[in-house]
Amino acid sequence: MREIKIGMLGFGTVGTGVVRVLRENEQEIMAKTGAKLCLKTVLVRDAKKKRPYMEGLHLTEDIEEILSDEEIDIVIELLGGIHPAREYMLRAMGKGKNVVTANKDVVAQFGKDMFETMEKHGVDFHFEASVGGGIPIVMPLKQCLTANRVTEIMGIINGTTNYMLTQMTENGSDYDSVLKEAQEKGYAEANPAADVEGLDAARKIAILASIAFNTRIRFEDVSVEGITHITPPDIDYAKTLGYVVKLLAIGRDLGERGVDVRVHPVFLPKGHPLASVNDVYNAIFVRGNAIGEAMFYGRGAGSLPTASAVVADVIDIARDMQMDTFGRVHCTCYANKSLCPIEETEASYYVRLLVDDKPGVLAAIATAFGNHKVSMKSVIQTRRCQDKAEIVAITHRVKHRALEEAAVDLRSLAVVSEVRSIIRVENMQEENGSC
Repeated sequence: MREIKIGMLGFGTVGTGVVRVLRENEQEIMAKTGAKLCLKTVLVRDAKKKRPYMEGLHLTEDIEEILSDEEIDIVIELLGGIHPAREYMLRAMGKGKNVVTANKDVVAQFGKDMFETMEKHGVDFHFEASVGGGIPIVMPLKQCLTANRVTEIMGIINGTTNYMLTQMTENGSDYDSVLKEAQEKGYAEANPAADVEGLDAARKIAILASIAFNTRIRFEDVSVEGITHITPPDIDYAKTLGYVVKLLAIGRDLGERGVDVRVHPVFLPKGHPLASVNDVYNAIFVRGNAIGEAMFYGRGAGSLPTASAVVADVIDIARDMQMDTFGRVHCTCYANKSLCPIEETEASYYVRLLVDDKPGVLAAIATAFGNHKVSMKSVIQTRRCQDKAEIVAITHRVKHRALEEAAVDLRSLAVVSEVRSIIRVENMQEENGSC
């Protein structure tokens, strides 16, 4: 039986999971590939440090031991970050080695370079684990759903923020307390900015939208808004109105009007399939012109779930090697679609205001909205504090530019003390986002 040797860069949480999966499922993997997968060398910062599952492995602190080893056919990159991971992967492909990565940063910002290098040197480059951990979504989009014209991809693709919003919804906790709890449980980093500011989700939706819509979407093309401004009153109003608050990554192909790609909190109807996705779980909802609607659900991170995706990519490459082929599923960004500016996107909005509690206030607010052709679907007033009142309005669908201009006028009104929240509302019964 052929032996395929592997080099791995990084031996952290996911790397440990990869070693476990390769060892515990060795017989099944050999039966499925017709080859024996052998992890030959692992790059680490400190080769003397004790690690679980390191028995029988050769650890090195020198990248050249892997890149210059002609026996190694597949390199697994699990270092994270852009540098030096990107350079190591490019060099590995330049030496004729296939590459598997879980690195969303590199794929989101430098995917074009990676695919060009892959095709130039006749190797494979796989990245299933870069989005959704163990949830299969990259290959399903590239293979199983390739007969479709995908018009929408929408997901909860950051477990940290989903856990935090779940706790705020179920326990009434505030943002600061749930962030501290998430950090104590290891769900959030000491510096949680990438998660709570939506940057992690933005990188992932850039990757998914590029595949789904067959056009190059870069990380910087994604409009991003995080959850740092979400408060318990917003959560309570969502419940009252029949919604839950979720941080969604959204991509929509609007045809001639361009591609709309963004990340932000939304009021999501409780009946939507994504509304019941809680805690650290992830889910991706896809709409295609042939399949209709489909949803992929599971653990979006963790040692073994992510390792499952990594090893699946390795197995796919091993099968290609057995058939003496490569690049069966190459870069699919053949189109050059324009981006729909965020100002031109449309949605309904939840707007929460602190105003003077006196006659004529509603009329003044309605006029400020009406001057920008923003119509109100519903208005409720439930909270009073001395001479102030809290008013919540849900608008009909309106362009984002018009809502922003109306918000400027609202802030200038003498009767409005504060515009406390503005959050988009996803309505299943209405036409999907347009521009």
